[in-house]
This record gives sequence, structure tokens and C-alpha cells, in this order.
Amino acid sequence: MNLSLGIDVGTSGVRTAILTAQGDVLPMARTEHLPQKSDNIDADGWWSVVKTCISRQIEKMQAEGFSPSDITGIAVDGTSGTMVLTDENLRPVTRALMYNSSGFDAEAALIARFAPDPHITRGSSSALARAMRLAAEDVDHAACHLLHQADFIAAKLMGQGGVSDHSNTLKTGFDPETETWPDWVAHCAFNPALLPEVRPVGAPLALIDVHVATELGLPRTATIHAGTTDSIAAFLACAPLQEGAAVTSLGTTLAVKLLSPTRIDDPEIGLYSHRLGNVWLVGGASNTGGGVLLDHFDPDQITALSAQMDVTKPTGLDYYPLSKPGERFPVLDPGFAGRLSPRPDDDVVFLQAMLEGIATVEARCYREIEARGGGRPQQLFTAGGGAKNSVWTALREKELGIRICAAAQSEAAIGSAKLAH
Repeated sequence: MNLSLGIDVGTSGVRTAILTAQGDVLPMARTEHLPQKSDNIDADGWWSVVKTCISRQIEKMQAEGFSPSDITGIAVDGTSGTMVLTDENLRPVTRALMYNSSGFDAEAALIARFAPDPHITRGSSSALARAMRLAAEDVDHAACHLLHQADFIAAKLMGQGGVSDHSNTLKTGFDPETETWPDWVAHCAFNPALLPEVRPVGAPLALIDVHVATELGLPRTATIHAGTTDSIAAFLACAPLQEGAAVTSLGTTLAVKLLSPTRIDDPEIGLYSHRLGNVWLVGGASNTGGGVLLDHFDPDQITALSAQMDVTKPTGLDYYPLSKPGERFPVLDPGFAGRLSPRPDDDVVFLQAMLEGIATVEARCYREIEARGGGRPQQLFTAGGGAKNSVWTALREKELGIRICAAAQSEAAIGSAKLAH
């Protein structure tokens, strides 16, 4: 029996999943991250939690009658843009910076002097600007590797660093179409020698390190595969790797992704593509979503009010629901105000208008992709808490003109496990 192990290093903790060759998922394991200061994160803390989670996962699989010796492949996903600099022995020589860190204005100004306009590396919160800040903090010049979060864990598993994947490197500046790092990076006070070799998502990299395998109770024959970001792994958990497959994530915010034969990058509206094999995963993320609903109602109220709606009768209110000013996609505008007025007296109507507004934004996201040659969704899956609201689903189906399926699986760890088969 061939089993694969997926490791998801998320914002709050680590999840692991074991997938059988038939696609069955064994009981998963989860471990919370260790307490860390947000401005001084030790990447070794991630590795410690990953090891704990793997131990728990092995206990769970053994309780189900499965043997860890049957694990043939391992892949890791991590939060996009989270990174650290390490020495040759994978010891962090700087703090780690998280995906949501920002304020790198000096670095952004330097990038703006050399990068094309528009370009994914521009801006004070870009991944490349983050890497430049870390390089400046390496005062002893001890760094050998820039490692994204998933790279760091994969490197620990292999006992060697310097390798990443098409997805994690995208926002750091790697072009997955030409398979090159931009030559202008050398002019940005950053040593290009720190940049990793980049492999396709899911590509086999190396066998697990013998000492790590012994420590964790994993087979020495297990192959480590190139990983991906958490959002791409979640897509792979939800949908088949087929052109036209699309996933809408309805969590606190809304994110859309569509598998297209065409690469589409339009940073001016927050749209970009990840390479997955011979197709492109086109997508973007909006600031609308379930979070704005929770600004006004608790989950029980949302359920009760939804049950009272008549989706055949539109409210006629043209809402663009946002919790605060600022939008990322399909409009890229930090000052975009959104719309939640006029406010009807009836809470049922108010909630329905918000659900309609989010559905309208979702439909616009997919239209923007189609207008640029990306095609229309042929299969649409939904993940996240919003997928459970059947009334919201009916409103979305009406707006999108397509049947929507709730994803059977949506955990990123499962998507990573699929990569390791």
C-alpha cells in the first residue's frame, strides 16, 4: 500500500493528512504553533511543531491499522510569502517574516527603480521587499538560503536547502513561464545567490534525510516532493486538476481560482497566475466575504435569517460589502469604500442584500478572468464556512449561471498529500 503524507503549515498551527492510493483520507492530526512574538519569529519553532504533528499523525494512522512504513511521498505547503534566511546547515540566521508583514517602504522604493511596472514584486508588502529586509538584518553575512516557509520544512526533512517551487517563488519574483529569476534583482541590494532553485509543484526532490526519518519514525525510502502555498494546496484538495475547474473560498474573505490553459497576470486589478503542470491557476482574493456578515450578525442569526429569505425576489439593493475601506480584487484600491446603504429596517432583507452583493463580486471576479482569455468555470466547487449556507449557494448559482458543488475536502494538508502521490 502506497500512502502519502501532506503537511500544512498554516497561520495558527500545523495540520497533517495521510492519503491512500485510492484517495481515502485517514484521520488527520493538528498541532498549534508555539507562542511567538509577531516581530521576532523563530523558524525553528515551526519545525518543532511539525515534528510533534507528524508524531501525532503516526499514532492516529497506527490506530487505524496503517503502517508509517508505507508512506512513499511527503509534500509541504506553507503560507505564501512567509520566509527566513538560513545558513548552509539550515540554521536560521535571521528572524522569520510572515506573509502579512508590511512597511518595507525603503525596499519597495528600490524595487520600483528597477522592476517593470506593473510587477508582482512592487509594493511595501511584497515578498521580495520582505526578503531584502531579512538580507539587511543578516549583518554577519552568514546566510546561504532564502527559504519560504514550505521550503524550510521540506529542507529540514531532506537535510538540505536551496530548493523551492513555482508557487512559493511567484511573489518573490520568479517567472514560472521563462523559468528565471529577474536579472534586475542583483541591483536591489540583494544577493541573487540566496535565491532557491525552482522546481515544478509536486516534483520529486530527494529522499528524506536518514536521521530525520529515524527520529520521526518515517521510512528512509520516502521521497520529499516540491510543495506549494496553502491556498494552492487547498484548491488541490477541493477540485480535480482539470482545465475549467474552479474553486471559490468563502471564508472571512472571498478568493477565486480557475484552472486555465492561459497565463493571466494583471497586477493592476490583483489578478495573477500560478503554474500547475501544463495549466495555470488564475485567481485573486477580495476583501468581501463572511467577515462583513459577522460585523452585523452572529452565525445563528445568519442561519435563522437565511431560512426566511425568498431568493426568487431580489432586494434591488446594489451592495459591495466590505468591513472597512480597501479592496484587492476585482478592484485594486486601498481606499475603495464599498457600499452597504441604504440600510433596510428588515434584517432579512439587509442580510439578503449583503449575500447578493458578495455573489455579484464573485461573478465579477470570474468575468474579469474570462475577459482576459482565461475561460469560464466548467466545474465550480466551494470551500469555507459559506459553503454550508444553501440559500447563499442558490443566490450565487443565480448570479453565476452555474451549478455549485460543496467541496468534499478542503484541507490544505490533503492537497499537499495529493502532490506527494
